[in-house]
Amino acid sequence: MLKIGLTGGIASGKSLVATRLAELGAVLVDADAIAREVVEPGTPGLAAVVDAFGPEILDGEGRLDRPRLGAIVFQQPERRAELNGIVHPLVRERAAAVIAAAAEDAVVVQDIPLLVETGQQRNFHLVLVVDAPEAVRLQRMTEHRGMTEADARSRMAAQASRQDRLAAGDVVLTNSGTREELLAAVDGLWNGRLVPFARNISQGAVAARSGAPVLAAPNPDWPRQAAGLAERLKVAAPDDVLAVDHIGSTAVPGLEAKDVIDLQLAVPDLATADRIAPLLGAAGFPLWPGILMDSPHGRPDPAAWSKRLHGNADPARPVNLHIRVAGSPGWRFALCFRDWLRADPAAREEYAAEKRRMAALHASDANTSGYADDKEAWFRDVAAPGMERWAESSGWQPPSYVSTSANAAQG
Repeated sequence: MLKIGLTGGIASGKSLVATRLAELGAVLVDADAIAREVVEPGTPGLAAVVDAFGPEILDGEGRLDRPRLGAIVFQQPERRAELNGIVHPLVRERAAAVIAAAAEDAVVVQDIPLLVETGQQRNFHLVLVVDAPEAVRLQRMTEHRGMTEADARSRMAAQASRQDRLAAGDVVLTNSGTREELLAAVDGLWNGRLVPFARNISQGAVAARSGAPVLAAPNPDWPRQAAGLAERLKVAAPDDVLAVDHIGSTAVPGLEAKDVIDLQLAVPDLATADRIAPLLGAAGFPLWPGILMDSPHGRPDPAAWSKRLHGNADPARPVNLHIRVAGSPGWRFALCFRDWLRADPAAREEYAAEKRRMAALHASDANTSGYADDKEAWFRDVAAPGMERWAESSGWQPPSYVSTSANAAQG
C-alpha cells in the first residue's frame, strides 16, 4: 500500500486536505481523533494522564478537560513531553491496527500533526505538508477559533518551525488562497501522483519514463531529497543495508544534470540484494529487471561489475537505485567519480561539456538510453584514468564501513 504522512501547522488547512483525500478514496488515519479515543473515560490512557497530571484535569463528567490540560502543556514543554510519552504510544498502536486492516493496494493517509516533531517522516512513501504563512494562520486562529493572539502564538511555538516542516515535505500544498484552490490542488495531486504511485507499488513497477535527455540547472534541493530517500531505504531493510550514498551528477554541487536522483545502496553480497528486493519494492523502489551489470572501466573481470538496479514507483521523482556490493569496482567507481568531480573544477566542467554535447546529439530521442550509452566512451577513456590520478595524488580512500575484499567484490 502507499503510505502518506500528512502534517501541517495549526490552522494550516490540514483537516480540509485530509477530508478531501478521504472523499477521493484514501484510508484516513486521523491521529488527533485517535488521540481523543485513547483517553476516553474508562480507558487506560485516561487513567495514566490523571496519574500524571492529577484529577483536576477532569471535567464534571469525568472526561478530560482539554482546555485546562492544554493550558498546562503548551506553557510547560517538559509537561507536554510527559503527556506525549503517555498518548503517542497508544495512538501508534491504534493506528497500526487500522492500517493492518486496509487493502493491500490502498492509499493510506496518516494525519499526524506532530509528524516532524516525532521524527516519523522516514516511515512514509511521501510526506505531504499543508502550509500557510504564519500571519495567515494567526489570523485564522484569532478570527475563526476565538483564540487570543498570545494563545495562538503559544500553540504555534509548541510545534515544529515552518522551516522544519517544509524541509521534511516531499509535497507542499500552499493554503494561502481560497478553499476551492486548495481542493483543486488536492485533486490534482491525487490523480496525477498518488493514484499512479499506489498502482506502481501494487504492480511492482518502476514509474515510466520517456523523452529525450534534458539537463536541468543545478538544484540546491537535490541533496535534501536524496537524504530523505536514503533514510526510507535504510528503514526498509535496516539489517542488510550497509550504507546509502548520493552519487551521480545531482550529488555534485554546481553541475547540470537530468533531474534524476542516483543513489548507491551498499550490500555485503548480491544474494542480499536479491533477498531484500521485495522489501525495497514495498518501500516504493521496485526492481528494474534485466539490468545486472555496470560497464567495466579499467578492470577486465565483468563479474566484478555485477549489480542490481531499482527505480522509484513515484512518477514525480525519478530515482536510479544502484545496488552494489561494498568494495566492488562499480561501488568504488561511483564514489570516487563523485568525489573527483566535487574536488576538481576542471574535471567537473569537462564532464558538463560532454553532457551538453551528448544531450544535443540525442535531443530528438524517445528516451535517454542512447545518451547514456554514448557517454560510456568518455567514462572509459577520460573519467577512469583521470579520477585514478586524482585519487592517487590526493590520497582518496573509499568509505571504511566495510572491508573491501576481493571476495566480497565478486558477490
